Amino acid sequence: MRSSPSCAWRARLARGLAAIAVFVSFPAAALELPRERAVAGGLALVELGPALVAPQVGLDDVPVLVVGRPGGWTAVVGIPLEAEPGGLDLDVRVEGEPPRRLAVAVGPVRYAEQRLKVAPGKVDLSPADLARHERERLRSAEIVATWSALDPGSLRMLQPVPGRRSGSFGLRRVFNDQPRKPHGGMDIAAPTGTPVVAAAAGRVIDTGDYFFNGNTVWIDHGRGLLTMYCHLSSIAVKAGDTVEAGARIGAVGATGRVTGPHLHWSVMLNRTMVDPALFLAGGG
Repeated sequence: MRSSPSCAWRARLARGLAAIAVFVSFPAAALELPRERAVAGGLALVELGPALVAPQVGLDDVPVLVVGRPGGWTAVVGIPLEAEPGGLDLDVRVEGEPPRRLAVAVGPVRYAEQRLKVAPGKVDLSPADLARHERERLRSAEIVATWSALDPGSLRMLQPVPGRRSGSFGLRRVFNDQPRKPHGGMDIAAPTGTPVVAAAAGRVIDTGDYFFNGNTVWIDHGRGLLTMYCHLSSIAVKAGDTVEAGARIGAVGATGRVTGPHLHWSVMLNRTMVDPALFLAGGG
């Protein structure tokens, strides 16, 4: 006997619900996520629950990295260094549901202070150097806004060069007795010429010689996750190149504003610098 249209519709609905149940009941294998540290300059891992399509998440109108599978999605939120203790509000949109807001608690943190002596011209800029810095600042802002559909894959990274950490993330830096912005990366001391490798797979989106950062490489790992490598003595890649994790991209140097040869390595999420140590195995 032929089934009625209503029976057929119920059967299709049952099959659809069963498929969703499979997604919910059997979450994907654990992703390699960074270590959570919900403070200024850290990151928060926010569980978003199951959905057939990845939710869209924003922080102050900036898209946030979302990873996972239909059985469960996670927002990986970069917390700005200037964030005060308290909370941040995420805008969350899930297909077929009304928009909602999720609060992210931000804890207190105190970073150390570092006093450095550099050439006076690297602190009190000449009109020509100031104009150059302004051009480079605008260029950097365009790079920082990069958002691509690349899949970051694992969110664990390699340390780009072996060596002693000579400057930690978040340091309140004072150059020639003049306070400047907090340190937005990890400094690793190593001899000039030591190979520097990509911390993770991605696409090179910019290279160049910057006034403060010296020879610099930017890599896009997808969906707002970027890395930056500064003060290089040489650059071995060009914009548009695809690199694997561990591929050589340059060599340690002392270009830009430095006190000696080292690599400055930064990691960025949703247009804000976060602590690179959170992406290293064991928290670095």
